[in-house]
Amino acid sequence: MKNLILSLCLLLLITSCNTQDKLPPNTYEITGTAKGVVNGLRAYIKVVEGSNKEFVLDTAIVMNETFTFSGKLNTPGIKVLSINSVNGSLPFVLESGRTTIEINKDSIFSSNIIGSDNNKTYDLFKASYLKRAKEKEAMRNKAIEARKAGDRAAFEKFKSKDQELGRKLNEYAHTFIEEHPDADASLLILESQTIGSKQNISKFKENLKTLEKVINRNPANKLIGQKISAFINLKESQNKLDIGKVAPNFSAPTPEGKMLSLKDIKGKATIIDFWASWCGPCRRENPNVVKVYNKYHDKGLEIISVSLDGTRRQKDPKALWLQAIEDDKLTWHHVSNLKYFNDPVARLYNINAIPATFILDEDGKIVAKKLRGDALERQIAKMLD
Repeated sequence: MKNLILSLCLLLLITSCNTQDKLPPNTYEITGTAKGVVNGLRAYIKVVEGSNKEFVLDTAIVMNETFTFSGKLNTPGIKVLSINSVNGSLPFVLESGRTTIEINKDSIFSSNIIGSDNNKTYDLFKASYLKRAKEKEAMRNKAIEARKAGDRAAFEKFKSKDQELGRKLNEYAHTFIEEHPDADASLLILESQTIGSKQNISKFKENLKTLEKVINRNPANKLIGQKISAFINLKESQNKLDIGKVAPNFSAPTPEGKMLSLKDIKGKATIIDFWASWCGPCRRENPNVVKVYNKYHDKGLEIISVSLDGTRRQKDPKALWLQAIEDDKLTWHHVSNLKYFNDPVARLYNINAIPATFILDEDGKIVAKKLRGDALERQIAKMLD
């Protein structure tokens, strides 16, 4: 009987300890050691949103060569850890649970991360990527030396290999994902590739299909999968507006209430002009557009202006739109759904700021975008003079 009671007490003690040791759901705790880093320096976890855009997610202060981060987290993701006065930064997977990071202040990128399967996979990716980057750099240096030595054949050879290694390096994340289709970290790596520009959307779609089981593994992964899918859809929509592509056709109401489509008014050169009566820069640009139109309309220039009037601050957006057309002497085609930036045409053309212009050739292909002032006139002159 005594042994039974003792066993029950021991079981309760173990259960109690495990309960205290377990973090609440969606909570992270990072314990860092920073040997050689002085007291009072700040450590940061940062979210990178673009090549030059980041914000601080969490901060900690180094005391006695240690620091601690803790907080709530809905979905895991690749973040960046940095410390004041320590060169470089450490990309790592921030996720729920406990993680230990042993900072190498001489090479923070090489710091040791303990207690995370995702970080083990991500460390493997980083090491492989770095190895390939060094191979490319070595090949580039060989090309430079060959050029200095005047060895044209060797220069062309090394340059070609450098370019090939560069192409492989740019797509290595996608290659790694295909080689690790069951790892949650692969999904996080794919999410990280949405930052930047010139993404290979075909590779994104292939990776997303490869990671279907990973995405369906838990709600957090599903959210990340939805985010990547939305990114793919946005990029595909934007790609339709690249120079050289045929401009998407649209129809919208004229001031008289009739529907007018782009295909019905295209000329030898056509300007799609997004503007609004409330837009100061648009109104200041209008005299220049009038000048270009008057000069080149007889030579085949057509303009269709899409107004983004319809803000909540406008009591009568249509009246303001029509008054601006009259005041600025805009004698070309006009359409608007009077829905501000929710205008279907604006959404079709991914308009998030005005004024914005698309210049089309006689086949309806986009030949230039976002031109104003003298640049707009030079483009039209090039097409029609």
